[in-house]
Amino acid sequence: MVDKFGDYLIQEGKSKNTIDSYSRHIQQYLKWFEDTYGMDFKQLYRENVLEFKSYLQAVKKQKANTVNSKLSALISFNEFLVDAEVQENIVITKKDMIRIQSQGTSPTDISKQDVEKFRQQILEQEGIRNYTIVTIMAYCGTRISETLDIRLSDINTQSKEIIIRGKGNKQRTVYMNDKVVNAIKEYLKDRKDTDKDYLFISNKGNKLDRTVINKMFNKYSDIITPHQLRHFFCTNALENDFSIHEVAYLAGHSNIHTTLLYTNPSETEMKNKMNRL
Repeated sequence: MVDKFGDYLIQEGKSKNTIDSYSRHIQQYLKWFEDTYGMDFKQLYRENVLEFKSYLQAVKKQKANTVNSKLSALISFNEFLVDAEVQENIVITKKDMIRIQSQGTSPTDISKQDVEKFRQQILEQEGIRNYTIVTIMAYCGTRISETLDIRLSDINTQSKEIIIRGKGNKQRTVYMNDKVVNAIKEYLKDRKDTDKDYLFISNKGNKLDRTVINKMFNKYSDIITPHQLRHFFCTNALENDFSIHEVAYLAGHSNIHTTLLYTNPSETEMKNKMNRL
């Protein structure tokens, strides 16, 4: 069952790290279930999940982040079981996760030098298509799904604008700097002629799948992820005098409080300040 769950996660476009982590968490849950009840697992019951959560907190003394990681895996596992028609009902949601007070630090863990080094690695090892994808994500703040959904008709290199289709089919216009414009122009010179309207296409001429890009990130960096590039964009924009509302719009944040997180100091800055006390 865990193997089939892994296949399901691949189809959902999850990264290798997420798939490995979720599979490991589900194996732990299944072992706990069999050890606790002396029975083979058949489906998820809410009562069992809540007992498992209590076990992790009270017996294993695990931190809230660790418990939430395992509950997140169970949420996906529940969705898989419903999709596979093993059961009909959803018994665990994000509401069951432990609420954690914000640390008060910026979520950005990478520097501009980290990003530039990563972009250069991709250019040298992967070529202009993947280099362009990474450049757009880093300097336009787009999600991986938004980047791969860009169509040729969405781009205007003269006005330096891209139409981005975000969550809930909401569209926004994102502006490009010269790094993005130059990367797109060079990629278009190299791009195969095809009737596909998508900007980024596979070697077979089809729309590029996100698993290809996730594998690339996992191959070349242990710290840079698609979401970290998004964090970098928001922090970089705020440090270069963009307003909070401008960054919220460009990043497609539905809640301004998400953007406000990037105004917090980094963890390193907080530690340095503590040493001054």
